[in-house]
Amino acid sequence: MTPREKDDALFPPDLPVFQEMGRHAPGRAWLDRLPGIVRDVRQEWDLRLGAPLYGGSCSWVAPAELPGGGPAVLKVTWPHREAAGEATGLRAWDGRGAVRLLRADRERYALLMERCDPGVSLEDVLDGSSKDAPEGTCAEPAGLLLSAAGLLRELWAAPVPADGELERVADVCAEWADALQERMLRLRPGYDPGLVALGADLLRKLPGTAGREVVVHGDFNPGNILSARRRPWLAIDPKPMVGDPGYDPWPLLEQVDEPFGYERPRPVLRERFGLLAEAVGEDPARLLSWAVARVVENALWCADHDDVPGGEEELARARILADLAGL
Repeated sequence: MTPREKDDALFPPDLPVFQEMGRHAPGRAWLDRLPGIVRDVRQEWDLRLGAPLYGGSCSWVAPAELPGGGPAVLKVTWPHREAAGEATGLRAWDGRGAVRLLRADRERYALLMERCDPGVSLEDVLDGSSKDAPEGTCAEPAGLLLSAAGLLRELWAAPVPADGELERVADVCAEWADALQERMLRLRPGYDPGLVALGADLLRKLPGTAGREVVVHGDFNPGNILSARRRPWLAIDPKPMVGDPGYDPWPLLEQVDEPFGYERPRPVLRERFGLLAEAVGEDPARLLSWAVARVVENALWCADHDDVPGGEEELARARILADLAGL
């Protein structure tokens, strides 16, 4: 294979990142620059790159070999707000609960990180598509929630970076509250106005009533928890912010064994919120309140993306969560 052929093999057109970023002009402009960014970073950091990994929608990721021969992963992300703090968060955690950051280029949104091997996700264990889980892993929902809870405790124990280095949960959620109310007025989707108002109120008030502030992962779902050799599980792909730890658990709780898929979801949700809250040292009612806020926000996001029925389904879930929280 010639050098040109090797370079072409790094950018197959069926990569999800090409499909997603190709939908809008800023994404297409970044895709045009991407091969040059990867080439320059590879040369400057003296890396040998393998075939890119499939899955990322706004980043290009490939296994890398370090100059000394050790394994790593190179990630180059489309510059956007949620990705701006990834390197800062990884430095704060320093390998405790998350992959270790080896190098970063802030201007090019390029990160060189520890490679998770074998890299089985918690999501893969849940759906049965992989049997190569860490030794001793309990594949039942309760066991997986407890494994993830251990990571959350470690992530939340990290020192908080200096003010201004990361966005604050309170600021982001205040923007969400404004956005969902604007969408409600503009779109008039016929949603329960009281429930929507409750979601907006929670987004504004919850961050300010936290008992502590931590570096939250920001996207703590089963697909972002991978098996590794250094530790049984490590978190990847954070969207870190500083604020209430109660913000973090909902994506995990929602996607572990899909509690709303049960005929009677309320007892399932009550049990799992209680289990995880005890494991991470948080109030289950507070975690439920955060879930209500985030589900209502997502409902109006759905409506704004031409899926009013999907938003209605989300609000039905928010109503169940609000009842469990006593709201």
